Amino acid sequence: MHRHIKVWLFAFLLVAAEACAQTSSATVPSANQVAAIYPKVDALYLDLHQHPELSMHEEQTAAKLTNMLKALGYEVTTGVGKTGIVAVMHNGEGPTVMLRTDMDALPVEEKTGLQYASKITTKTDAGATVPVMHACGHDIHMSSWYGTSELMATNKQHWHGTLVLIGQPAEETGEGAAAMLKDGLFTRFPKPDLALAIHDEPTLPAGQVGFTPGYTMASSDSVDITIYGRGGHGAQPQDTVDPIVIGARTVLALQTIVAREINPRDPAVVTVGIFNGGTKNNIIPDEVTLALTVRSYKPEVRKHLLASIERIVKGEAMAGGSPKEPLIKLTPAANALYNDPALTKREVGVLEKALGNANVVEIPPKMVFEDFSAYSLAGVPAAMFYVGAVEPGKFAAAQQSGAKLPGLHSPLWAPDREPTLKTAVMAETAMLMELMGK
Repeated sequence: MHRHIKVWLFAFLLVAAEACAQTSSATVPSANQVAAIYPKVDALYLDLHQHPELSMHEEQTAAKLTNMLKALGYEVTTGVGKTGIVAVMHNGEGPTVMLRTDMDALPVEEKTGLQYASKITTKTDAGATVPVMHACGHDIHMSSWYGTSELMATNKQHWHGTLVLIGQPAEETGEGAAAMLKDGLFTRFPKPDLALAIHDEPTLPAGQVGFTPGYTMASSDSVDITIYGRGGHGAQPQDTVDPIVIGARTVLALQTIVAREINPRDPAVVTVGIFNGGTKNNIIPDEVTLALTVRSYKPEVRKHLLASIERIVKGEAMAGGSPKEPLIKLTPAANALYNDPALTKREVGVLEKALGNANVVEIPPKMVFEDFSAYSLAGVPAAMFYVGAVEPGKFAAAQQSGAKLPGLHSPLWAPDREPTLKTAVMAETAMLMELMGK
């Protein structure tokens, strides 16, 4: 009798273990599942790539995504932060997790030569006619985000909680995340416990995913400066105060901030991108303008950089005899993006299981900015991962030869779309399933 009970118990445990294993494996999307939805994902990518829209003008883009998500059963709200969308799927008790995509494109003329290249031109808010291109891969982000939304909707039996999908406008200008938060993203809708995002990556081959714990992208500030002089004849400089000379000394002095005031262990950048002044060879102008971009990670370093810029600009103007104090205008664009280390580590393990250990690699931080940082500063642990987008053969050849391949914001940027999209969908879905799995 006891022997029969033991045999029955062993058989029961074996079946239960197999069932658990099947359930566990089901929480990671299979290659077949991704392949089954890929035609729709690819069609969306081609459409979005050929119809890009500038920041805060993503009306058609948002409408397309809204219709597709509604068809999957999501509750979709439009016009959040002007053109943003929020899609919510409630699936019982459990964590609330947010997955974000950005939607805007750049005023760049596409020169890839692809059959599906963008030929769109549009007017800016200032009235200028400009070409438009998805030169930063937001079309990759949106298409894979949609693919993930479909896999999550069709696999509801394997997860629980509340999934919040946001389509964010104006990442390129640093306005979008703040606009959505101001419009009640975390009050009108369920506030997430955790937030995830991906970004296509020009320094990794398609099929790989990169991660960076801690600081991964920099804060960004624009500083516009007007230095005043007293204009006159270029042949009689003694009767003038030359703002070009003051400006030139200012540019050189600004270089000492990072070199001599910031700890070498703390990344920082002060770049003068514009120096404008003068109209003719023999005329000393009344004023010149400088435009700077300032990048850092730590808040205290950011504060030091901006204070030193103000000190040097005013000091050089005074030393040069400027008739009045320079005008300094600060425009913050984004805070530094900090990947929550615990969340990053947790999801790295998930990605290694889904993609293989060799395809998940740590990459160094960057000095570019990303306004995804706004969500973590609003109290939500967040992490962004980087999906390789370069055709592996080209990547290997470039690594061997040392050649520079096109990167983000380049008119030549062209992701290797099928493996990039499939890897992005696999990565996003696997991470969500792990965070929300039953």
